[in-house]
Amino acid sequence: MSPASVPDAVPFSGPLLQDDPARVYRELRREHGSVVPVVLDGDAPAWLVLGYRELHQVTGDPVLFSRDSELWNQWENIPDDWPLLPMIGRRQPSILYTVGERHRERAAMLGNALEAVGPTELRGHSERFADELIDAICPRGSADVIGEFAMLLPVRVLARLYGFPDDKGPALVTALNDMIDGRERALAGQTHLFTSMTELVAQRRKEPAEDVASRMLADPSGFTDEEIVQDLMVMMAAGHQPTADWIGNSLHLMLTDSRFAASLFGGRNSVAEAMNEVLWEDTPTQNVAARWASRDTQLGGRRIRAGDMVLLGLQGANSDPQVRTDGSLTGGNGAHFSFGHGEHRCPFPAQEIAEVIARTGIEVVLDRLPDIDLAVPASSLTRRPSPWLRGLSELPVTFTPTPALGGSLA
Repeated sequence: MSPASVPDAVPFSGPLLQDDPARVYRELRREHGSVVPVVLDGDAPAWLVLGYRELHQVTGDPVLFSRDSELWNQWENIPDDWPLLPMIGRRQPSILYTVGERHRERAAMLGNALEAVGPTELRGHSERFADELIDAICPRGSADVIGEFAMLLPVRVLARLYGFPDDKGPALVTALNDMIDGRERALAGQTHLFTSMTELVAQRRKEPAEDVASRMLADPSGFTDEEIVQDLMVMMAAGHQPTADWIGNSLHLMLTDSRFAASLFGGRNSVAEAMNEVLWEDTPTQNVAARWASRDTQLGGRRIRAGDMVLLGLQGANSDPQVRTDGSLTGGNGAHFSFGHGEHRCPFPAQEIAEVIARTGIEVVLDRLPDIDLAVPASSLTRRPSPWLRGLSELPVTFTPTPALGGSLA
């Protein structure tokens, strides 16, 4: 039975999924089990995997649960303007949709290009951009640290690492956010990102430099410029918004949970603890599209047909009571699904880059704004309307005004 024919298939959207996903995942698990029939925008059917063991099974078997979107049995029903096409694309020559040995070669190419980023260089860029952003707000005594800091920092660092001039950053932020939210501006955002990456690759083909794009072009595996453009787009999208939300969700936790009060007064160990807790309890990447069954199979008591879409419910799996029997696996435990698992997981160098950007950004905020506090009741804070990524719309704060440090970025 396909998810489309299940009479109680659940719409994969709505305010409750935005406001209280933990409650939604609990209710879905109670009513449907570990594999839930859902319906995406445009009545596109899919299976949402919420079970930890089931998700481990899916991500650990790239042959049975393939990343090849051409397998989807619903393409004939998908219009050309479907807003989720930037996330669930067809015939996209990126690493996301490559399988087998070619995927392993591309993953190695990406990993090598990212691994060559020096830790001193990375932290230096992160600190300088973070200080510049704080300089713009610290004299005022109030700010929205989502819109004025967290949403700007990762893409500026990544753009610098990849090879973009600094003035391209703001437009890239807008394009990425439009694309990831999957709404009416999604296709326009994707177009801007594609055009920007194409121009960068063409420039670096003529004038190589010490940056990620140049290293990818120099890789001996012989990938085309189009493939490198697509992979740069994937890395920018995967590296920016989740890292911005990791910063925002961690600051939110530290500002609202008394367990992390010490982090606001110089207790830097609790910054790492808060960041790890967020990956378990409030992970930026909540759900991932997708895998496609290469043949008929069984999963979590459901019969999955060949070509069915399977969505990875990362937060649902993180909170699976079958593996969270005491509710406290977070401290120092890295067995969460927040970076994925298996052959298509986030590359380790990319995870390290995201962690350095996020942690550096948080530390700069706490160093520069030591008496930071929420400006509104915690209950009034809202989340962006996306079932895929979980982040705050804004996080208004107050602090004692201080003078800007000044200086310029090298």
